[in-house]
Amino acid sequence: MPPEGASSALGLDRVQRWLQAVIVHPGCVADALASAEARVEVPTKAIEEVVRPSWSLTAVERVEVYHGMYLLRMVEALESDFPAVRHFLGEEAFAELVRDYVERYPSRSYTLNRLGDHLPQFFAEEVDRPDAAFLHDLARAELAATEVFDEEPSPVLEAEALRRVPQLALAQARLRPIDALRLLELRHTVVGHLEAAKHGRPAPRPRRRRSHLAVYRRDYTVLRREMTGDEYGMLSALVAGQPLGEAIGAAALRLRAARREETVFRWFRSWVAEGLFSAIDCEPEAARGSQPGMTAASRMG
Repeated sequence: MPPEGASSALGLDRVQRWLQAVIVHPGCVADALASAEARVEVPTKAIEEVVRPSWSLTAVERVEVYHGMYLLRMVEALESDFPAVRHFLGEEAFAELVRDYVERYPSRSYTLNRLGDHLPQFFAEEVDRPDAAFLHDLARAELAATEVFDEEPSPVLEAEALRRVPQLALAQARLRPIDALRLLELRHTVVGHLEAAKHGRPAPRPRRRRSHLAVYRRDYTVLRREMTGDEYGMLSALVAGQPLGEAIGAAALRLRAARREETVFRWFRSWVAEGLFSAIDCEPEAARGSQPGMTAASRMG
C-alpha cells in the first residue's frame, strides 16, 4: 500500500499511470521501474513513497508480484483463445511466445477478449521463428473462432423464404451472410491440430497443403466446415455480394460436366440449412416481373 498521503502528494492519476507502466512493461521488474514511461511519473528513488515495504518484502518486491502476475494473466488469456497453438508449442515455448508477443502488441483495452487479435500478424512478422508459416495459419483459424463467438446474433434466412422468391429475381438476388461467419484460405491443414488440442492427442506434424474453412456460430456453438477450393470459391463470391445466378454459373463451369449442377445446389442447400445467410436482397423490378419459380428455387431450398 502507498504510504499515507503519498498518492495525494503525487496525484492519483500519476500513481495509476506509473503502476500501469510498470506492470505491463516487458522484462524484469528492475527494467520496468527504470523505464522512461515509469520514471516520468515516479522517479526510481521515490518508489517507497508510493509503495510501502512489508515485514517480508521490499517495495520493489511487492511491485514485482503484480509485474509477474500480469504476464501470467496474459498467458492464461491467450491460452484460452489459442489452445491449439499452445498444444503444438508446449507450455514453456508458449509462455515465451506470449512474453514476446505482448512486448510487441501489449493489451490496449480494459478487456483481454481481443488481446490475441494480432497473433497471426505476429507470426507473419517472425519469419525466422520455427514453423512460423504454419503457426500463422493455425492462429488465423483460432482467431476466427473467437471472433465469431463474440459477434452479435443475426437473423437466419430460412429455406421457405427462398422458395417464395420469383425465379427471375432469384438469379439476380444477393445474399447477406450472418455476422458470425469467417472464411479462411490457408496454406496448411489445421483441422487435425484443432482436434488434437481439443481431445488431448499428440499434435501431428505441420503439413503444407492449401485448405479452406468456414468458421461460424450457430446458436451458441462455434462450428467449422472444411471445403474444397471450388466450394470455397462459390461461397466467397456470395459473401462478397455476387448475384446468386452468377456465382452458381461460375462454380458450375469449374466443375466436371457430370453432376455439376447437382453438386452446386447441394452446396447451396447445406449452407442455407447451416444458417450461413441472414437475408436475401432482390431487385424490385425482377421481383415484380415474374411468378415464384418452382424449379431452381425449389432445388435451392
